[in-house]
Amino acid sequence: MAKEIINLEPKAVWENFYKLTQIPRPSKKEEKIQAFMVDFGKSLGLVTEKDSVGNVLIRKPATPGMENRKGIILQGHLDMVPQKNSGTAHDFEKDPIDAFIDGEWVRARGTTLGADNGIGVASAMAVLAAKNLVHGPIEAIFTCDEETGMTGALGLQPKWLKGDILLNMDSEEEGELYVGCAGGINANIEFEYDEVIVPDGVKPFKLVISGLKGGHSGLDINLGRGNANKLLIRFLKYATRELDVRLADINGGGMRNAIPREAIGIVLVQDEDAEQLKKAVKKYESIYKFELGAVEPTLSFTIEETDKPKSMIEERVQDDLIDSVYACPNGVIRMSDGMAGMVETSTNLSTIKSQKGVIFVKCLLRSSVESAKEDLVEQVDSVFALGGSMVSFDGGYPGWKPNMESQILKQMKEIYQIKFGKTPAVLGIHAGLECGILGSVYPNWDMISFGPTMRSPHSPDERVNVPSVQKFWDFLVEVLKNAPAK
Repeated sequence: MAKEIINLEPKAVWENFYKLTQIPRPSKKEEKIQAFMVDFGKSLGLVTEKDSVGNVLIRKPATPGMENRKGIILQGHLDMVPQKNSGTAHDFEKDPIDAFIDGEWVRARGTTLGADNGIGVASAMAVLAAKNLVHGPIEAIFTCDEETGMTGALGLQPKWLKGDILLNMDSEEEGELYVGCAGGINANIEFEYDEVIVPDGVKPFKLVISGLKGGHSGLDINLGRGNANKLLIRFLKYATRELDVRLADINGGGMRNAIPREAIGIVLVQDEDAEQLKKAVKKYESIYKFELGAVEPTLSFTIEETDKPKSMIEERVQDDLIDSVYACPNGVIRMSDGMAGMVETSTNLSTIKSQKGVIFVKCLLRSSVESAKEDLVEQVDSVFALGGSMVSFDGGYPGWKPNMESQILKQMKEIYQIKFGKTPAVLGIHAGLECGILGSVYPNWDMISFGPTMRSPHSPDERVNVPSVQKFWDFLVEVLKNAPAK
């Protein structure tokens, strides 16, 4: 069924996007898509190079008469977030994405679609392959591993690219031009514990928080959605105190940059308290639905008997984990003073996983203000240090400071006004666009980020709006045609 999307307009973009859906490309498993892009560039007779970290660069000369225009760099990332619904059988390293048309949207069956950033990549491919477009010198840079560390952007070497203007095609609302973004950093927390023998006279249960929307931990963090990890820990705080529940295993969230949709805990309770535990789960499900029902209408909190685990987490570490995660900042910390409606600083408690004597907790901290990001680092470090865990931070990347005097910004606003009869919104984005990193390597670049309309990236509800792809493409073509002179 996925092939039906090749009949959508603009065909040049959708045909390339279909090809991308057929190539597995989860983050850090991008060998196949990198090889495909190298073959694609060479098949067009264009200069094609791949660097040591996995970025692919394809150069296309200017069309006749456009040689004096500034070089434009089209940029997108090759990887996608591999998220699926719990009942979906899909291997992101082997299986193609099953895309389908749903009214004015394209989505995937039970998985992420990969429109983030597949539509941007497909659009750049369409430009490279086109024989009837007017444009100056073009470079298309396809970076790797954007979703789990921005490895490609961080590894990009200076002086490799020659252009002057970067068009990042990784934004998710048509009619908006982005001129700034948040920086970010990963928090990595580890609790070491002894595996304690499970005593007699206890019953094992599986607790499951599910049915949450999840979403992008930057773009959707201000929507008030539930965090499955925080909800499960909130209940465990009550249950360990009031019912002497013991925790044997915990597993919540999937990706560091996705709001966790599901969390599972294996717990043990005295036989005589089993019914009280079941009642407590129902009570807390009612509480969560009352608090979050408007934004999480399918939230579910369930309990079922399960097999007896071989061991449980020692009580001291169990309590330290629960207290630390409960107290950890999560969600919007501060809104921007400079751009109305934009989140300045946030954190997402993304994953918790226990295995072989260690509990791993990960958070992604974001801010467009570097000092605020540093302050948030200290807060998270303090909370977990008090709980006796080991805390480290890595993967830090800079934000992108807006340049409201940008030449390409002025030109794109004028082109959009003429073509569509309205002025595009100029915004910053609370997400880690590669522009911040790329701009630190190539500080001379004039940069804009834009794209078609998408919803719920990083979740199985991800979808892209078909009419907006046409508008995005028409706008891109016009921008290339009117590239400023050198």
